[in-house]
Amino acid sequence: MNSQSITHVGFSDESNWNTGRFRSLGLVTVLVDALEDLNNELKGLLTESGISEFKWEKLRQARERIGAQKMCEFTIKHALDRRLRVDILIWDIQDSRHDIPGRDDIANLQRMYYHLFRNVLRSRWPHGAVWRLHPDEHTAMDWSTVQDCLENVADRLEIERSLFNEGQFRVRLRRDFGLEEIRSALSHEQPLLQLADLFAGMAVFSRTQFDAYQAWLTAKSPQSGLFDDQNEAPDASRSSSERFSVLQHLDARCKKHKLGVSLKRKQGLWTPDPQRPINFWIYEAQHPEDKAPQKRKE
Repeated sequence: MNSQSITHVGFSDESNWNTGRFRSLGLVTVLVDALEDLNNELKGLLTESGISEFKWEKLRQARERIGAQKMCEFTIKHALDRRLRVDILIWDIQDSRHDIPGRDDIANLQRMYYHLFRNVLRSRWPHGAVWRLHPDEHTAMDWSTVQDCLENVADRLEIERSLFNEGQFRVRLRRDFGLEEIRSALSHEQPLLQLADLFAGMAVFSRTQFDAYQAWLTAKSPQSGLFDDQNEAPDASRSSSERFSVLQHLDARCKKHKLGVSLKRKQGLWTPDPQRPINFWIYEAQHPEDKAPQKRKE
């Protein structure tokens, strides 16, 4: 099948996939007919903010903060007009599924990609959609192996029980999800990859720094006096303060537009209704036997 048949495009990135308590995957999905316009608009917003490539981990000053806030506005505008979705899958390595000896984080990342694909590519867009995926080139995943699965009939017909046989990401991608092509991309060349990075990073940050964020909000409230560079919360670094501002901006705008994104209820970003176009999804074990994969003993 050639690229002319592609109807939808996805951009995926990971945050803290092998470090810290909370890990996340971000997936931005768009109509292929809207791709060029969305890319150009987002690129223009980044350029006018003086940002050549946005990275959440590099958000330390006002320039990046303003750029991130513009990216949030862009996302909300086009989520509302149904031209794009942002889905962020978050998992907690201290829960019953992940808190096991010898956990294989790369194999677990593969499973998380599968769950994300299953719940977005088919459930949130038309069932007949034909997909091209652009994962960030700097990733722990061996996407060349996944592409091989698309082109190998035997792999495509493999039964679901052996989806992850011998550590391979053997998902029936074409038949189950309409995923025709996987083409890794460089973040600085794809603005929508940078958007996936923003939301994946913010999802983890909202959980790891929730208490500090609440303290920051209290410190900047009118009752605590004016909050500016001369009157910062005692424990907030400059970079944390800039990130808190982005988190507050997203929270306020989502509430204004009734997008159903919650911050307080789960002490981190969470969307109770996964149908919503900005969806922060906390992975929970599906059944008692749903455990993270373990490394093989030599």
